[in-house]
Amino acid sequence: MAADAGWRVRILDLSGGAEEGIVEEVSGFLDLAHANAFARAYVRDSMERCRVAGAGPREVLQAWMSFGEDAEIVDAGDEGWRSANELDDFSAHAATPMERDWRALDPRRLVEDDAGEEGRDEEGGGDE
Repeated sequence: MAADAGWRVRILDLSGGAEEGIVEEVSGFLDLAHANAFARAYVRDSMERCRVAGAGPREVLQAWMSFGEDAEIVDAGDEGWRSANELDDFSAHAATPMERDWRALDPRRLVEDDAGEEGRDEEGGGDE
């Protein structure tokens, strides 16, 4: 099961610019819910980057399918979030900044933040 090795989210380039469509795989998620939330926010952000002023839902969806990035949870089966279930809603309704903030959910950032905090503790924390 994927949980033994940690959940992974595969980022897919819909424009065809990446080999086999895979841009990268992100690992280190705390649980499947964390991976699902990251994937959803990532796709939300990708769709918003494809949205232009005055475009209707159909044009937004077409732009995303041509230039956007999709995300899938590797080996999650039916429990994994799937963009296909929400594309119509995403294209019809613009996302809030919080809905598209995948960076706050990125496990690579969590590791970097933890390392930075440890470094500050070792240096005395700066409260002198």
